[in-house]
Amino acid sequence: MATSGLRRDELAAFLRSRRTRLRPAEVGLPDGVRRRTPGLRRQEVAQLAGMSVDYYVRLEQGRGPHPSRQVLAALARALLLSRDEREYLFRVAGESPPPSPGPSREVSDGLRHLLDSMTLTPAYLVDAKYDLLAVNRLASFFVGDGVTGEPNMIRWMFGRPDADTSWDDPDVRRFVRTSVADLRAAYGRYPGDRGLAEMVTELLGVSPRFAGLWAEHDVAERRPVVKRVPHPELGPLEFECRVLHVPDADQRLIVYVAAPGSPTEAVFHRLAERVSS
Repeated sequence: MATSGLRRDELAAFLRSRRTRLRPAEVGLPDGVRRRTPGLRRQEVAQLAGMSVDYYVRLEQGRGPHPSRQVLAALARALLLSRDEREYLFRVAGESPPPSPGPSREVSDGLRHLLDSMTLTPAYLVDAKYDLLAVNRLASFFVGDGVTGEPNMIRWMFGRPDADTSWDDPDVRRFVRTSVADLRAAYGRYPGDRGLAEMVTELLGVSPRFAGLWAEHDVAERRPVVKRVPHPELGPLEFECRVLHVPDADQRLIVYVAAPGSPTEAVFHRLAERVSS
């Protein structure tokens, strides 16, 4: 009898594909003698996951019992599944994926190199909670001073007084609205994250503007917006604020893109010359 929600054939095919892509060295096993087929053996996966070989073989043959959440978690660890792959594994097994523990704050070497290589474009990296994780040299002119002592972009936005003239700018209001909608999406993805819950509770208590937006229950990922910034040192600037999502870490690379040949692009070029001299 088929178990509701369990797609046995798809689960079996997925397990086989993930097993055959792994090399023994990747999971701490010796390569040993030459193998007839690529990847790990079934008994090796069973050993890594702490289950019987017969049980695992039946899962790969599409005739095993409905695996428990503990079994699925053990298989995800044994097969070195990514977050997306783990979620897929749970869903084809008819289970809800376990919630992620919290937003990732780890900045990969690749992202650091990418930020440093963007010498003519301000860019910075935030996590799903909007904590500032890394800033390139040009972005320090925009977020370095503005968030001194407050490394969270959402807190910084709503820490501005209601009398601040920037609230009159429709682009600013749209930017803030989309940021809150993206934050709510993260709030749903990380129900167990204490820091995220505490920040939302805090802002609900101190910022009526945040409370009003939060009560609308908009859920959406950030989209690009045009920003017009009256910078105290650099003068009026206009650029597109692009948000590039980093799926494996659930982070956002935020980039300020000036139109080619625009006065803002010229300012960015002057800044680049200043920081490189």
